[in-house]
Amino acid sequence: MPYLEESYDIVVVGAGHAGCEAALACARLGLETIVFTVSIDSIALMPCNPNIGGSSKGHLVRELDALGGEMGKNIDKTFIQSKMLNESKGPAVHSLRAQADKQSYSREMRRTLENTDHLTIRQAEVSEIVVKNGRIMGVKTSSGAMYHAQSVVLATGTYLRARCIYGDVSNSTGPNGLQAANYLTDSLKSNGIEMFRFKTGTPARVDKRSIDFSKMEEQFGDERVVPFSFSTDPSDVQKEQVSCWLTYTNEETHRIIRENLERSPLFSGVIEGTGPRYCPSIEDKVVKFPEKERHQVFIEPEGLYTNEMYLSGMSSSLPEDVQYRMYRTVPGLENVKIVRNAYAIEYDCINSRQLKSTLEFKAVKGLFSGGQFNGSSGYEEAAVQGFMAGVNAAMKVLGREAFVLDRSQAYIGVLIDDLVTKENHEPYRMMTSRAEYRLLLRQDNADLRLSAIGHKMGLVSDEILERVKKKERIIEEEIKRTEKTPVGANPRVQKFLENHGSTLLKTGATLAELIRRPELNYFMLSEIDDGRPEISDDVAEQVDISIKYEGYLRRQKQQVAQFKKLESKKLDVDFDYSLVGSLRKEAVQKLNLYKPASIGQASRISGVSPADISVLLVYLEQMRRSEYGKNLC
Repeated sequence: MPYLEESYDIVVVGAGHAGCEAALACARLGLETIVFTVSIDSIALMPCNPNIGGSSKGHLVRELDALGGEMGKNIDKTFIQSKMLNESKGPAVHSLRAQADKQSYSREMRRTLENTDHLTIRQAEVSEIVVKNGRIMGVKTSSGAMYHAQSVVLATGTYLRARCIYGDVSNSTGPNGLQAANYLTDSLKSNGIEMFRFKTGTPARVDKRSIDFSKMEEQFGDERVVPFSFSTDPSDVQKEQVSCWLTYTNEETHRIIRENLERSPLFSGVIEGTGPRYCPSIEDKVVKFPEKERHQVFIEPEGLYTNEMYLSGMSSSLPEDVQYRMYRTVPGLENVKIVRNAYAIEYDCINSRQLKSTLEFKAVKGLFSGGQFNGSSGYEEAAVQGFMAGVNAAMKVLGREAFVLDRSQAYIGVLIDDLVTKENHEPYRMMTSRAEYRLLLRQDNADLRLSAIGHKMGLVSDEILERVKKKERIIEEEIKRTEKTPVGANPRVQKFLENHGSTLLKTGATLAELIRRPELNYFMLSEIDDGRPEISDDVAEQVDISIKYEGYLRRQKQQVAQFKKLESKKLDVDFDYSLVGSLRKEAVQKLNLYKPASIGQASRISGVSPADISVLLVYLEQMRRSEYGKNLC
């Protein structure tokens, strides 16, 4: 019986946030790309929270944008509220977060994909990967069609053998009742790929008309909106915003939950998958934090043209009757009507230690992987992995050098390095605390850090790169001007300092010296800085941070230099560490399991101690003179 047979440069399986970025990157690099989805209507679906960004996640979106990704541009078109988080803290943890109109977000991303050259969208379920002699040859769909490809990117999200559960109800579907993908797992396992079973969850969606907002605290967006994308004109995102609302659970809420824990599949053993520690269900919160009298609940709109509201902070898998009783104890939700029940979702994902830093499988050449399928959580984590997997799939086809960001270059580098070198027994979530060099890797300077790299890959235009270079020049010139511009101890300056609670001058100072004072900043000094040129707010921000945190930045750059030394000591991925006699047995086992690409990566593997690294360095130095040692290093 004849079947459909087609050939493409690259196949992308899945059109969620990871699949979209992968497909766009490949197509924009000129490669004929086909992206598969179980439903065209689920492209860039937001099945859980209705927002993009947040603590550390905003960094990822900004970095993705600087490299030539799409998520930042898409949320700038479709947000309904925007807020800069952590502004009371240092600039390293400032993070942009925007509420999205879910339908608009999905529709805009779909429009982008549909109008991208070299990109084909196909609604079908991929049921098999075709591998020959350890190399990917393409994929087959459940209809029997064969799609030949030089590289394949898997971005299946939470759809593989997905099961949605609440109470005694268990449906074999993907998120939002969409079709699950039930066949691909067996094909992956038959090709030696190790699978995990993870779990995540989502709260109920409720009818806005049944909420009493007078009992809640209104949460407004920022007066001045900062766009996610560096290419977005700030004036284009200044618009009327919708409100979110804050309320709290109470002891009555917690009592109902505790009395019904045996009916929760999370605690009864019905759910087998491991859930995310940093995004727990309300049942988890009540059990793990019994001393807490209340938990925050944010009421967030799902869009401009729907009455559905998202109950952020109250994810659950309790039966629907318990959900009603539980939600109706929360102030403002006493008469709430549920539109969609809360549920947990189980799905298959991979053990990400099977991947190289390029997100290519070690065991199957040309097969790449990105997103929640890699055992992570979050739209933003998924998007950046999809982008990196897509770029490297493209580099493989084009015969170009692989693209890897290290931990000193980007949050993206931290995320991927953690996934491929650490044991992750639960969905991985990005946090600012995971980034050792976070003062350098701020969201505000992502364009300065990464635009040139994106341009070299071919995903950032000449025009954008020139704009970034011009920005760099203006920043450098303005920093030099403030360091050389004297400020006298005249009455005008003294009055300014007095008004801002700053010590009066006894002798002259420079503008830069005043900026370094904790209570002052570059923006405030405009009152006494008559020679200040006209510069944009984002340039002014870079000037302020560079001057105020100069000492800290210098110290962190020195730490990066040390880090780079270890990263530059490359290791042969086929090396047998049992040959190094002085290594501990656990270190040998872990090093042979992970096959690190460098000494730096080896040092971050759990079970490999600093003493083991010292032994390895000595061994490498001894072997350097031999022919094998030269190849190894």
